[in-house]
Amino acid sequence: MAIGNRQSIITLLTDFGTQDYFVGAMKGVILSINAGACIVDISNEIPAQDIRAAAFNLLASYQSFPAATIHVAVVDPGVGSSRRPILISCADQFFVGPDNGIFSWVCQREQAYRAFHLTNDKFFRQPVSATFHGRDIFAPVAAALSQGVPPEELGVPLGDLIQLESIKPVTIDKGVIEARIIHIDRFGNCVTSLTPEYLSGSARLMINDHEISSFREFFADTANEQGEIFCYVGSAGFIEIAARNAPAAEVLSARCEQTVMLHGPARK
Repeated sequence: MAIGNRQSIITLLTDFGTQDYFVGAMKGVILSINAGACIVDISNEIPAQDIRAAAFNLLASYQSFPAATIHVAVVDPGVGSSRRPILISCADQFFVGPDNGIFSWVCQREQAYRAFHLTNDKFFRQPVSATFHGRDIFAPVAAALSQGVPPEELGVPLGDLIQLESIKPVTIDKGVIEARIIHIDRFGNCVTSLTPEYLSGSARLMINDHEISSFREFFADTANEQGEIFCYVGSAGFIEIAARNAPAAEVLSARCEQTVMLHGPARK
């Protein structure tokens, strides 16, 4: 492929870390094809093989980028297997990576998307390693997109995708909604699948026999006690559970995928 000079934004989201050569090699492949590409790291510190953590970080960040951004997400326990390499056109952006659910929460939110199975190996780096599709398939495909190659030339349309479970809360009974923790950040704050429109009046959350009825605008909203648990609307748009100067996940013995029950008046 000829070296281009088209300005495009390509993001990287991986579990590769920064100690080894993996991320640098992917950037090298992209720049060898399009020297004008602007490469942005969303994160390369996703916990190893944690597809849900990657899906959340992508969900929380893609709307911060302009139209035509190309997101390369590689958290890929099935690399080398029969899982499909895919490209998704969604929300006026592109998403490139493995078909393992990593893009499903973005697609569930947006609803309208087109998916393609990447089959045109003319755009792959040769030879294709059985263990490094990030470098040999996803990076060169992203670079090709950045030069204006249409998705239809890169692969064939897909009618189905591997999906993670929906993050939409479920109404259990009148005034009772079941949600769950979808992410725990490095500070120990617990991100729930609840959004602000689910809350009204004297709503309270229940998790591990803990009742949380305190809702604040920010961490130091009032002088609460060390370790006191409260909720707030996080920057990703979800209700989060935090503790004053302490990791809420430890205080609550909470973990990802754990159920959170919302009791009381609710708008949905």
